[in-house]
Amino acid sequence: MTPRRVAVTGIGLVTALGEGARVTWSALVAGRTGIGPLRAYDPSPLRTRQGAEIPDFDPSEFMSLRSMRTSTRGDQYGVAAATLALRDAGLEPRDLGHRTGLYLGGNKDICQRDDSIADMEAIRGADGAPDMRLLGELARSIVPPLAYVEGLQNGGTYHISSLFGLRGPNAFYAGAADSGATAIGRAMRAIRRGEADIAVAGGYDDATNWWAMAKLDGLGVLSPRNDLDAGAFRPFDRDHSGSVIGDGAAILVLEEYDRARRRGAHCYAELAGYGMGNDCVRAPASDPAGRGLARAITAALADADAGTPADCVLSHGCATTLGDTSEVRALRTALGSDADRAAVTSVKPQTGHLVGGAGALNAALAALALDSGVVPATANHETPAPGCDLDIVSGAARRSRPRVALALARGLEGQAVALTLTATN
Repeated sequence: MTPRRVAVTGIGLVTALGEGARVTWSALVAGRTGIGPLRAYDPSPLRTRQGAEIPDFDPSEFMSLRSMRTSTRGDQYGVAAATLALRDAGLEPRDLGHRTGLYLGGNKDICQRDDSIADMEAIRGADGAPDMRLLGELARSIVPPLAYVEGLQNGGTYHISSLFGLRGPNAFYAGAADSGATAIGRAMRAIRRGEADIAVAGGYDDATNWWAMAKLDGLGVLSPRNDLDAGAFRPFDRDHSGSVIGDGAAILVLEEYDRARRRGAHCYAELAGYGMGNDCVRAPASDPAGRGLARAITAALADADAGTPADCVLSHGCATTLGDTSEVRALRTALGSDADRAAVTSVKPQTGHLVGGAGALNAALAALALDSGVVPATANHETPAPGCDLDIVSGAARRSRPRVALALARGLEGQAVALTLTATN
């Protein structure tokens, strides 16, 4: 039995560059960046004091007040992006239901604790140490009653499914960039196998918040070059020094190809392949040869059976020395001599590293690159780093009309995901 084909018919993006796929895409092609000094709190204790925040985001445009009270900022980005994706696909709740799946990924690990920090002073004893007896007595007035619900990792699946009546297969994947890409790959397989006709899939994160930044800041994966402002994030460049974090979400609407064509939907691209691998090294490092990513790319290309080599790569591009060089080695291992002919780019210097949303964003932008024929440039790339000798698109966006694109994502614990997309126009 021939597997069913899967089309990308809707794209919803919420980034520091704007709301909606067209707004973010136009900003990327024009070379604008959303990275700047962190302003939501005092970042002075952190080594990295920059990020791509979304200060003007209004969740009330997408959610009820009740839902807002039981969701984090990241969940709200996810709901907004899903809403925008379904609008873009031209689908209404009546078109969805039990044949529509929902697959999401994110890095959520805590509910919003900002409002109760001051109240925690009440449980300190005379010596300043926490008094657990006082906590037991005062917990109901200190800890919001819905804090547990708000902190559930998969909370976004509830908010999106209930808002649009999505009653089909569903799953949530926890992790970094790999999580959202995994969600998209699993959604593709659900449609291929006939488990669903439509799937809403992607990832989201609010990784510039204090709690996430404090965690990532100590891992040595972020750039300390605050003096360079937005120029600190430099994938594959000689002066690469680490990532700069961003907020946002990227959600796709995937649809069985023939169904999409029958209803006259615009198909940005075909999602044709999915592969995974693992470096199996101590976190947060990568295998120097990128063996997990090479395995994922090889599997994704074999799954797609596209017949032509990949000519566009939306890279992970995390801008650490080992991350960049191992990614290049993985591409050379998987693509062979075709690696030199692929246009490679990273959009992270403009959007920030969306962590749980980063892999899904690469998939969305790969679809947009295939649809438009344009590959965005890698901002801040001036002098290639040793070992980073691929065709890195730099300076300005390139009109190269790619036909086969790879969207790559890597996790902090060695996970690697690759998605293959092909042009439909």
